[in-house]
Amino acid sequence: MIRIYIFVKKKAVANVITLSNSKIYQQDQLVLDNVWLSLEEGEFAYLIGKTGSGKSSLLKTLYAEIPLKEGEGVVAGFNLRRITTNDAPFLRRKIGIVFQDFQLLMDRTVIQNMYFVLGATGWKDKEKIHSRALSVLQLVGVEQKANVFPHALSGGEQQRVSIARAILNKPQLILADEPTGNLDPETSEEIMQLLLALAKEENTAILMSSHDITTIEKFQGRVIKIEDGELKESE
Repeated sequence: MIRIYIFVKKKAVANVITLSNSKIYQQDQLVLDNVWLSLEEGEFAYLIGKTGSGKSSLLKTLYAEIPLKEGEGVVAGFNLRRITTNDAPFLRRKIGIVFQDFQLLMDRTVIQNMYFVLGATGWKDKEKIHSRALSVLQLVGVEQKANVFPHALSGGEQQRVSIARAILNKPQLILADEPTGNLDPETSEEIMQLLLALAKEENTAILMSSHDITTIEKFQGRVIKIEDGELKESE
């Protein structure tokens, strides 16, 4: 009997974030030292630490709001040591950012918030803009609120809209800064389920800062802890 063996080569998983021996500064003050961090496509990770420990500074460095002055860093293919002011908007098109306080434009409807972001990131065709805006609102379950102003939405609905805005350009990475911090437990659970589904179905890497131990225990993922000015893997 002749046996034929077929070997299937698995697709290599790429890193969306790679920081090596980096130092994170807030103005001239060293916030985090000796930072080594990698995050793969589709990976979900928590970033935890005390208030003022440097979580937000690290996230801002990843989307080039704070410059990386020392060490090596690559995010979504962009070298953080070499990135210019002109290049930063192109990096941010590959990153979705979800804030604790939503940061929606309150004088525009939900779908107009989507139009604004798409227009600001280079979309020109009005039909394609409308189609993409509506599709992401459907994905997060708030398409029926498309023509409502944000102030008329619940906190959970506003955060869903914020997530919709973050995924408009099909980002490789979502940075979520305490996205459930202002929400009740039931709504927080819904938002977590949505984020985890995005990581799995869209193959989007997600780094989420949080101090909510209950959420971390219930929705398990990789945990990266900031302690004594350094990043450490945590059980």
